[in-house]
Amino acid sequence: MRWFESFSYLSPCKSVTFYRISNSNLHDSALPTLIRMYGGLSSNWQMFLFAVPVMQALGVYLVPLMVGTRAIAFPRLNAFAFWVYLFGGLMLYVAFALNIGPDTGWFSYVPLAGPQYSSGKRVDFWAQMITFTELSSLAIAVSTICTIFKQRAPGMTLQRMPLFVWALLVTNFMVCFAMPAVMIASTYLLLDRSIATHFFNPAEGGDALLWQHLFWFFGHPEVYIIFIPALGIVSAITSTFSGRPVFGYPYMVLALLATGFMAFGLWVHHMFATGLPRLGNSFYTAASAMIALPSGVQIFCWIATMWQGRVRLATPMLFVIGFVVVFVLGGLTGVMLASVPMDLQVHDSYFVVAHFHYVLIGGALFPLLGGFYFWFPKISGRLLDERLGKWNFWLFFIGFNVTFFPMHILGLAGMPRRIYTYSPDLGWGGINLLVTTGAFVLAAGVLLFFINVWRSLRVGARAGNNPWAASGLEWATDSPPPEYNFAHIPVAETSEPLWDHPHELPVAHGLRLDRRELLLTSAGEAQPEIREPSADPSIWPFLASLAATFLFILSIFTPWGLYIGAVPVAITLIGWFWPNPAESIEREG
Repeated sequence: MRWFESFSYLSPCKSVTFYRISNSNLHDSALPTLIRMYGGLSSNWQMFLFAVPVMQALGVYLVPLMVGTRAIAFPRLNAFAFWVYLFGGLMLYVAFALNIGPDTGWFSYVPLAGPQYSSGKRVDFWAQMITFTELSSLAIAVSTICTIFKQRAPGMTLQRMPLFVWALLVTNFMVCFAMPAVMIASTYLLLDRSIATHFFNPAEGGDALLWQHLFWFFGHPEVYIIFIPALGIVSAITSTFSGRPVFGYPYMVLALLATGFMAFGLWVHHMFATGLPRLGNSFYTAASAMIALPSGVQIFCWIATMWQGRVRLATPMLFVIGFVVVFVLGGLTGVMLASVPMDLQVHDSYFVVAHFHYVLIGGALFPLLGGFYFWFPKISGRLLDERLGKWNFWLFFIGFNVTFFPMHILGLAGMPRRIYTYSPDLGWGGINLLVTTGAFVLAAGVLLFFINVWRSLRVGARAGNNPWAASGLEWATDSPPPEYNFAHIPVAETSEPLWDHPHELPVAHGLRLDRRELLLTSAGEAQPEIREPSADPSIWPFLASLAATFLFILSIFTPWGLYIGAVPVAITLIGWFWPNPAESIEREG
């Protein structure tokens, strides 16, 4: 005996109905709740607590090294960002441990997430987790952008910046424009639930589709915020293991910029099934197809780089090649989904799940693993084992494709997503068994990666300062780098400084060695301008993050939390920015 449970809501455009299929004997069991909670934990962790933070963390570590400066700009702001991110993540896990974690997915659609259908505090924790993570991302974005524009080594003009640095610059500008949208959306949702506003209630003049517009205006750029740093990783690895600069550097930069701009113009392709005007849909169809062009330019430039170079098939390069194969497949299905008729046929099916993972895992996790193998010697001073690395790659590559490629077939056969059980007579069992087998192979590859890391940290071969014979400034200092990165700031006379000066790199003198001091340069030509003291360690960013955490959590339970929590926030910010006479004297000296 099977049953369908459905409910509908009216938007200004059309009526939307949600269905859940279940076994009747599970209706009163805890299984549906556990499935929803697990889905909420995994999706929120993947999108908000892993994908964007790990890419920004790479930037925080590598950008100062790559641009040849001693430290990132605004180190206290970075410390604040870290603590806010940590407390936001802990809040989510504590909420799940207390059985009050969010159960509406990473998208938290209304009206399902509204007060009518989601009572309790589960969705409120989701909304405040958004505030935590996006505030952290915005703080990191500001400091990274300032580092890139004002702390580049003398001579490192914009035309000589590494492509990874360009990718992080584009990404962090996207963060500044995309993250406020989802913070506004989550705040509106929290207000609807806590003080009975009606931003998303059509019965009171609100609009449920407003949520989707605000969310996907963030959500689609979010995919590229994850993906664009991966493009920079691929460029760095391809250049190093091909033994030559990336082919078509100006076109690569323009492609990164074009991707960043165009990412904000196609969010509605997530909403083709909501009944929007056809003329608008045609615009977003065109934009969704056009964004494939800059990605195609970069793929052809990487292929040309490998074609004209002498490729070394070390583990990082294998992950890059795997990325090209997987991402091209994901891009092709993306162009298919840009077509409104096709999208309507496969909407909310496993075809979309397959496309999403080919783009996100293929477009981000393959380069990320390659980047980890590439920069692990810089971070730890030791090399990861190459034999285990190759096994890691092949298990991951085969397991990934066996897991997610059959989902295209399942989606075309009509298998819907977000449903936890199916009738055996639908004919999907054999392919799902194959998918499960691939998932175990994929998990084995991930496990082997962690074994390799654990083993190499203990007994891995010593790397030396530049084990890959790379050209970037991050390899011009010790591995792992000292706390100050560079005692003397390097001078970048070319775009490939370590290849053009393999024996002795020119350096700039004049910065003091007995205190934290930075060299600020002009934004365009990187000409030296002034010396600037860098902030010393302080307890105030930690205290400010605690105060912000108190405010965010208290506001979940009472609207007065905003006013009560503002007091400790104000106190800690005053303490943070209170003038320090010793720092003022140091700055004037």
